Amino acid sequence: MAHIIDIFLHLDQHLSTWVNILGPWSYALLFAVIFIETGAVILPFLPGDSLLFAAGATAALPHNVLDPWALLLLFWVAALSGDSLNFVLGRKIGLPLVRHPFLGRFITEKNLEDTKSFFIKHGKLAIILARFLPIIRTLAPFTAALSGYPYRQFIMLDTIAATLWVFIGVWCGYFFGQVPFIQQHFSLVILGILFITILPAVIGAIRARLNK
Repeated sequence: MAHIIDIFLHLDQHLSTWVNILGPWSYALLFAVIFIETGAVILPFLPGDSLLFAAGATAALPHNVLDPWALLLLFWVAALSGDSLNFVLGRKIGLPLVRHPFLGRFITEKNLEDTKSFFIKHGKLAIILARFLPIIRTLAPFTAALSGYPYRQFIMLDTIAATLWVFIGVWCGYFFGQVPFIQQHFSLVILGILFITILPAVIGAIRARLNK
């Protein structure tokens, strides 16, 4: 567990190491992480926002194999294809996956209820907003499929969401990741990103508790 936390907090250092080891194959690793984070409904804890930022920062390093424009396309395809797989799983498997004795440990019905409440509150805009919220980002396609949401309408909104998410994440990392202050306090930046992304969910949970 401590090793996983260390990877999250020092994602830039670990990513640079793997890029040096894998070279151009680093693209395959980055694609896999984002695809699995969005496509495998039982793995919502993989890095998403922070990985985009760290990859953009790594691409800005001199003599580096990563290209920011290639990362934009790579992450965009990974996000959309992952969400499409997630949607299919929700349509084909649905609740049996959640109630599975082993797989159900990774995704609970409470997670689904929270995501449904998010959909009810924000309507169509929820598809776009969910892309920027950890856990809800992974559960949104699955929940949309369970509720009978049309795939064509879902993928249109999801395309807008993925484009904004990837563009903001990669370019913020590319332009700000090499600022000396951010380099020296990268773990704090990652914590800040995590805090900002989960803040709306925390506020929503507090408001719901107070209303009860």
